[in-house]
Amino acid sequence: MHNASFPRIMESLIRQYIAAYNAMNVADMVALLHDVIVFENVSNTNEITTTSGKAAFEALARQSIGLFRIRQQTIRSLTLSDRTAAVEIDYNSILAVDLPAGAKAGEVLSLRGVTVFAFSDGKIARISDYS
Repeated sequence: MHNASFPRIMESLIRQYIAAYNAMNVADMVALLHDVIVFENVSNTNEITTTSGKAAFEALARQSIGLFRIRQQTIRSLTLSDRTAAVEIDYNSILAVDLPAGAKAGEVLSLRGVTVFAFSDGKIARISDYS
């Protein structure tokens, strides 16, 4: 049976996750995740990063924090379905280090992308970023 409040719960989880992401608070991000979380990031440079499970996600999240002085995701739109949500996001950050692809510390990165969230047992079970 479908719970009428589930869309509100999904939106709340997404907003909490993005707030923790922006604050670079890995512990708060991980607390919102299902144990079998699958994360994937697909960039327009054809690079794909994928993790499975909380420990792998946490390790990647902690590693990523060191790359940025600041990072900010802003929700442009949010579309909910029964068990998933698609979120159009503006992403802005300032690099803390030089990246192998050529971007230098201090540079501003600005992207627009879509993140698809899937849910299970009241937790975020999948995060797929496309930018």
